[in-house]
Amino acid sequence: MTTTALAPRNAGLVLSGPVGSLDQYIQAAGAVPVLSAAEEFELATRFRQADDLEAARRLVLSHLRFVVHIARGYAGYGLQIGDLVQEGNIGLMKAVKRFDPNVGVRLVSFAVHWIRAEIHEYVLRNWRLVRVATTKAQRKLFFNLRKSKKRLGWLNKDETAAVAADLGVTPREVTEMEQRLAGQDLSFDPDPEDDESFAPAAYLRSPNSDPALVVERADADADSHERLNEALGQLDERSRAILARRWLTDDKSTLHELAAEYDVSAERIRQIEASAIAKLRAKLVAA
Repeated sequence: MTTTALAPRNAGLVLSGPVGSLDQYIQAAGAVPVLSAAEEFELATRFRQADDLEAARRLVLSHLRFVVHIARGYAGYGLQIGDLVQEGNIGLMKAVKRFDPNVGVRLVSFAVHWIRAEIHEYVLRNWRLVRVATTKAQRKLFFNLRKSKKRLGWLNKDETAAVAADLGVTPREVTEMEQRLAGQDLSFDPDPEDDESFAPAAYLRSPNSDPALVVERADADADSHERLNEALGQLDERSRAILARRWLTDDKSTLHELAAEYDVSAERIRQIEASAIAKLRAKLVAA
């Protein structure tokens, strides 16, 4: 990500030119004057009532410093601060679009929730290859578990119960999230030139790998095949031929094709087929 992208186009004020580094961007964002309550109300009203984009631009610029402050709180997830700021800026712009100055709160109080929401989504999408938090409870745990821990190491039973009560989740959910946070991503197909890496496919147990089950299935298939052939042999020749051409070949014949060949009605062919299937089923069940 280039830090230039963090500044809105034609930003004006102290962000009027290209920003060469993240530090310069943060310094420039901090230099934008903070709006007074009256100025903020006027600009928000102009944007809400007249779609004044200049007013919206000034609202965004004056709150960039708050986005930087919030983004720094997520530095512990190993993601670039610039990317976190970028996502937070998206949340800020969404907040400006939805802000109603007549509610009686300042924009920063309203925007903080939108800024955090965008950063949360970004962290969850990029912290791991496999998402570790999908439900509401898991998301709450993901962002609060580490700061809820009083010491390094695994939580004991009492600590787990205390964290669960504090966050409004179950102790089992706390333990599961603690295990997820402690785990690491593992490449399913590592570099073949790395002699110390083995793909999980090389050592994960196959559900069909038990030799006893393989032999058992083979014997069962052979027995079923043998009993089917024996049952077919007890049918009359016409019934056996009709059944074979209707069910035991890839190029199946229709009822009308068989009716024309045997010089009977299609309904008669259907009756013979149904009778043959019933006899087969009775033979196989009896066996």
